[in-house]
Amino acid sequence: MNRTGRDPGVLNRPHEDVTAWDTGSWGTDPYANALRNGHGPLFLRRADGWLLPLEVERWCAGADAADLSALRRCEGPVLDIGCGPGRLVAALAARGHRALGIDVSEAAVDRTLRLGGSALRRSVFEPLPGEGRWGTVLLLDGNIGIGGDPSGLLRRTADLLAPGGLLIAETAPHDIDERVRVQLDDGGAAATTPAAAAPFPWARLGTAALLRYARPHGLHSVDQWDADGRSFVSLRRCRSIRTASQTPDTRNSAAVVSSQFPRNTSGDSPLAPS
Repeated sequence: MNRTGRDPGVLNRPHEDVTAWDTGSWGTDPYANALRNGHGPLFLRRADGWLLPLEVERWCAGADAADLSALRRCEGPVLDIGCGPGRLVAALAARGHRALGIDVSEAAVDRTLRLGGSALRRSVFEPLPGEGRWGTVLLLDGNIGIGGDPSGLLRRTADLLAPGGLLIAETAPHDIDERVRVQLDDGGAAATTPAAAAPFPWARLGTAALLRYARPHGLHSVDQWDADGRSFVSLRRCRSIRTASQTPDTRNSAAVVSSQFPRNTSGDSPLAPS
């Protein structure tokens, strides 16, 4: 993937090859197998050999106390970006929220559906239902790293949110602003396959760094908290920000969004506050 001869451990052009990492790397066997099995080991490995363990067992379990500390703050319909095996979508549905998960992994979407949640196999950078109408967007479990371009991801998130909508993000529990290239590694032979071995851009942010990237996109902090060793921040989108999603076509997209959810027997709008 490093076609320009740059150091593969440092990402200097974060928009490069977003589609390649997004639809390719996380659809490979190490990640899919871990989700199907419900456990790791699974890591993100930097070019220098440093490993970031991925908490597959926690992702495949039910929502824990730290998760619930975030979900209690959700408002209106919720979009979970990088929903993984679906524990958050399922927990939101159990709490009466209209919730949709998106993930580029077929295994993740399948598992979410089996839990009774709603999910689409889709990248956050592709067209999505209800753009500019979501009450809450979630970026938990390190998903602020998606695409390796925090500013671009936060700009996209602002486009997805309704005016006054809420972003709830999980941050690294220490001050860090790192953009790197990593690859999935399960510690076995699968890690040497061409698809799994292809480096892709990733990012890790502490709360201070996330707030710096978010501010230019009209996202302002309203709460910060820690729970069970995990750090979270909620940010509200300014009501005055006009984004590309606020066109007549997308303002009238309720019918498109409705088709992504189970039938609402009460007759309420799928984007009505939960």
